[in-house]
Amino acid sequence: MPLYPEIEPYDHGMLDVGDGNHVYWEVCGNSRGKPAVVLHGGPGSRSNPFFRRYFDPAAYRIVLLDQRGCGRSTPHASAYDTDMSVNTTAHIIADLELLRAHLGIERWLVWGVSWGSVLGLRYAQTHPGAVSELVLTAVATGASREVALMTRGLGQFFPEAFERFLAELPEDEDKLEGNLAAAYNRLIESPDPEIRARAARAWTDWETAMAPAPPRSIPRYEDPVFRMGFARTVTHYWGNDHFLGEGNEEGVVLRDAPRLKDIPGTLVQGSLDPGNLLGTVWRLHHAWPGSELIMIDDVGHNAGAADAVDALVATTDRYATDGHGTDRHATDRHAASR
Repeated sequence: MPLYPEIEPYDHGMLDVGDGNHVYWEVCGNSRGKPAVVLHGGPGSRSNPFFRRYFDPAAYRIVLLDQRGCGRSTPHASAYDTDMSVNTTAHIIADLELLRAHLGIERWLVWGVSWGSVLGLRYAQTHPGAVSELVLTAVATGASREVALMTRGLGQFFPEAFERFLAELPEDEDKLEGNLAAAYNRLIESPDPEIRARAARAWTDWETAMAPAPPRSIPRYEDPVFRMGFARTVTHYWGNDHFLGEGNEEGVVLRDAPRLKDIPGTLVQGSLDPGNLLGTVWRLHHAWPGSELIMIDDVGHNAGAADAVDALVATTDRYATDGHGTDRHATDRHAASR
């Protein structure tokens, strides 16, 4: 099923969430439709107009936001004086609740990609009454073993790039067993702007090296503001176990998956996603009663791949109807070309 046509927001704003932070949000689609909120990846990325197109604009009231420190939210993580101590998983979950209340939404479908899937899962586990369904892709759970895979374990598959990644670290860092994300975060928090810039570039070069080839190019990393904000935020989260608390080696989110038993959910995962090396998505699916797992052949950590798009659009179309297959929003629909 193809993407829906491009649309523009009919409402947007900046929400004061406290701690000096203002979160950018926007709403598009049908103002009387089924609410859905989109959680972008990273941590430290931003919302993307492309995400609007996964939803039927006649059926859904689609909410997008830039998480703390990202995109159009302020202050931006790229600014050295931005306080990162008030940017944690708990803070972002609280922001979601403030936004839901601000928009007068009782429950919403939660759609998340990559880090957004971690955030969506933890949000649903801690606020189950606010979530009608979960649609997650490029699935992760935020476990420390997942971070270890991405920062060290994949080095054996990309040895030349991994050598360059390690070379940027000081000689006194434990490059064999230390927390490489935390080590990079210390560089990015340096008062020396040159050290910060070199570390941010080295971090995004490593992320680029792990992207499918050819070509290995991620244009957004060429924007120095985005690059700094992204590298600072992702190392801040990865270096601190995603702020999920003790016991996160195997995964707090996986441990608490049974809490999701009353929430319908669909996991759309590429068969070549690196996280599959740890069995993450299979373990989550089996620990979450009633969840659905759709595997997409020959696709990696990429929600924009054609077959993944088809599965994601089909899933949101299906969740636009109630459990009996009838359309709850039929009276609100307008003609929408595909």
